[in-house]
Amino acid sequence: MPEYLRKLRALVGNLPIVVCGASVIVVNKAGEVLLQLRSDNGNWGVPGGVLDINENTEDAAKRELYEETGITANSLELLGVFSGEELFYTYPNGHQCSIVDVCYICRDFTGVPKADLTESVDTQFFDVNSFPVNFMCTCKPALRKYFSDIGVRGNF
Repeated sequence: MPEYLRKLRALVGNLPIVVCGASVIVVNKAGEVLLQLRSDNGNWGVPGGVLDINENTEDAAKRELYEETGITANSLELLGVFSGEELFYTYPNGHQCSIVDVCYICRDFTGVPKADLTESVDTQFFDVNSFPVNFMCTCKPALRKYFSDIGVRGNF
């Protein structure tokens, strides 16, 4: 959690706040999508996180991707900006957030995915037709758009 968010939480506790995050749908040459198994809630999701003060979304997406998976994004393509009721989330610690997610697609990357063992306990590439069932709700709007764009019907 960025320091500014830690200070804000000290003031507002678990009250709902709006946070801007950046996420990345990493697609390998086989068309599989990289997912991480989150340590805080046991759900799969795409790498991503909250922006730091004055950080742009593309830099945040690249930073979060590297921190959580060890993957370096060589280039990113904007998929879209997602917000609304479906992206309201209560973290296991009780913090409530209305998330604005700026999601990118990354097809050009280096490195081998490896879970950071802090925020995630596993990373795997999944075929778009065999995604896991336990899936992080805040990733669903972006993945639905990505699946729609490539002509695949998602299972969530």
